[in-house]
Amino acid sequence: MLLLKQSLATDLSDIANLRTALQEAIELEHSTIPPYLYALYSLKPGQNETIRALIRSIVWEEMAHMSLACNMLNAIGGSPQIDKPDFIPAYPGPLPGTVESGLIVPLSPFSPQLVNAVFMTIEQPEHPLDFPVGPALLATAPERPLTIGMFYQRIKAAFIAGGEGLFTGDPARQVSSWRIQPVTDLASAISAIDTIVEQGEGTPESPMDHGLMQSEEVAHYYRFAEIYHGYQLIPNSGVPADAPFDERYRYAGAPIAYEPAGVWPVVSNPKLTTYPDGSAAQFACQTFNYTYTGLLKALHQTFNGQPAYINTAIGMMESLKGLALGMMSTAYTPDGLTNAGPSFEYMPQLPLQYPPAPPAPQPS
Repeated sequence: MLLLKQSLATDLSDIANLRTALQEAIELEHSTIPPYLYALYSLKPGQNETIRALIRSIVWEEMAHMSLACNMLNAIGGSPQIDKPDFIPAYPGPLPGTVESGLIVPLSPFSPQLVNAVFMTIEQPEHPLDFPVGPALLATAPERPLTIGMFYQRIKAAFIAGGEGLFTGDPARQVSSWRIQPVTDLASAISAIDTIVEQGEGTPESPMDHGLMQSEEVAHYYRFAEIYHGYQLIPNSGVPADAPFDERYRYAGAPIAYEPAGVWPVVSNPKLTTYPDGSAAQFACQTFNYTYTGLLKALHQTFNGQPAYINTAIGMMESLKGLALGMMSTAYTPDGLTNAGPSFEYMPQLPLQYPPAPPAPQPS
């Protein structure tokens, strides 16, 4: 499981510390999106469609979780900081706030191994219903770490202890469109936290998401497990009602087929410097990074007093797909065996350089 530093949730009765914890939550929620998108975009159009749909649903919910954390920070008089160079973590590397001996997260093309070793680890609850918790990482951590769910439970406890007096933020800064609920009081803050935790981890009694959207989908951890096992998670009708919780469901529903040939052979962990200077691949990477940075700028404006910018952000999110597919469907190495991929680096300005023009046709 992903383990966070204990210091992230220290003395949350101090409003400044609570605001810092929520900023960390915003950055943590965002940090999962580039790796998930990279795997999603590496799937060739028209192939592995069920896998694509599952990952895409998780990405959009992670965006909603980040937005809910922004609403919570605004609700207690804070200001989400999104438009800054270090908001995007370096990949491969640890996610924000995680223990030093923790998970290293890459930008890699889709594979079942990536889902199992990385994505399920990110979303794994403290006590997953289907898999035991490994003790190795706990033993090597210098301090008793927190799971993501425990981190949010600490924030929830701080909200409950502080009560309605915490909610001094301007309600006009709340974003309430798309899948996002405003946070203006204790009840809505608790609802937001429960949604984030249940959509990611489920509950100790059920793999289902029972959050504010009442989607009745399985939580992210179990959606990734469906992909890894190759079958939909369904209720186990052959057990009594009082059976242990981890026997009430099974991976025995509709098959979730995986076709390895339906994944582009893209480079892992690219940087802008991966591509030759002046090359089409480098220009494409610059364009993607500039657009992704523009998305972060739009989100920063959205959650800092201009909520209408959420529509701009959603539009830019959709435009990233075409830019990424253009890169991932095109080889950049001389042998033609490896395709390019976006590096998700902060780029507020687009350099004034263009890819080389194709050679002029020769007269026959």
